[in-house]
Amino acid sequence: MKLITILGPTATGKTKLAAHLAYRIKGEIISADSRQVFRKMNIGTGKDYEDYIVESTPIPFHLVDIMNPGEEFSVFDFYKGFTNAFYEISEKGKLPILCGGTGLYLESVLKRYMLLEVPENIDLRKELSTKDEKELIQILSNLRSLHNTTDTVSKDRLIRAIEIESFHKGNPAKQPQWPEFKSYVFGVNYERSVLMERITSRLKARLDNGMVEEVESLIKSGVKKNKLKSYGLEYKYVTQYLEKEIDYGEMFRLLNIAIHQFSKRQMTWFRKMDRNGINIFWIDGNLPVEDKVNLIVKKAQLIN
Repeated sequence: MKLITILGPTATGKTKLAAHLAYRIKGEIISADSRQVFRKMNIGTGKDYEDYIVESTPIPFHLVDIMNPGEEFSVFDFYKGFTNAFYEISEKGKLPILCGGTGLYLESVLKRYMLLEVPENIDLRKELSTKDEKELIQILSNLRSLHNTTDTVSKDRLIRAIEIESFHKGNPAKQPQWPEFKSYVFGVNYERSVLMERITSRLKARLDNGMVEEVESLIKSGVKKNKLKSYGLEYKYVTQYLEKEIDYGEMFRLLNIAIHQFSKRQMTWFRKMDRNGINIFWIDGNLPVEDKVNLIVKKAQLIN
């Protein structure tokens, strides 16, 4: 069985490409996005549902809208979800297409991470709760590299990350039962200046299409403001705006900068993956979507 992976920084049109490829080869999409798993977090996470419709045909997708906002979803949960989706798609005789920009999720599949389900450590949490974020970041950095910067956006995330790493240190993991597949990895990217324009333009469109109202609705539904902030980017800065910590102009400015920085971190992660043996075939984002599909079909020797 082949696994096609489509990755890239934010705002590069990965979902649309994956959907067109799925339409062409009768595949289904498995999302590798750490925030699109949450229901009702649509605009801020970029769930462009219309991208999953090609020639009036809905393309099946997995690991989107499977959790309620505020619930915990770990890389181990992703492993379980990916594995279930992979076998479900395979049993239909279709091809799984892994698509997203969360480097940790993508790498966990492509490098077949050794994972264990990590229980809560009450004593450790109590000890860590007395420390400030700077101290927690130092503790985490002593345990592992900080490439996954989403673990540092809040004290809760830091404590959980330390809890997971501490557990793994004391419990050498057995290899989980990853599916067997032949991997083909494709990346979509644009020149930096073009990507910056795309990011800013998309941010304006999301704000025009109700992103502030979406965050407002989440707060009214009972999602805690600190939890929303912990999701970072759109949810962090829009919540700060609604809390009157910053004005609208400052929200836009800071959020725009943060998304640009996030896209750079994504590329840093992908380059690291490339250096560590995951061969990524990069595709020019400026190409028409059908040309991109043709490149993937040819490179991965897929059936037309």
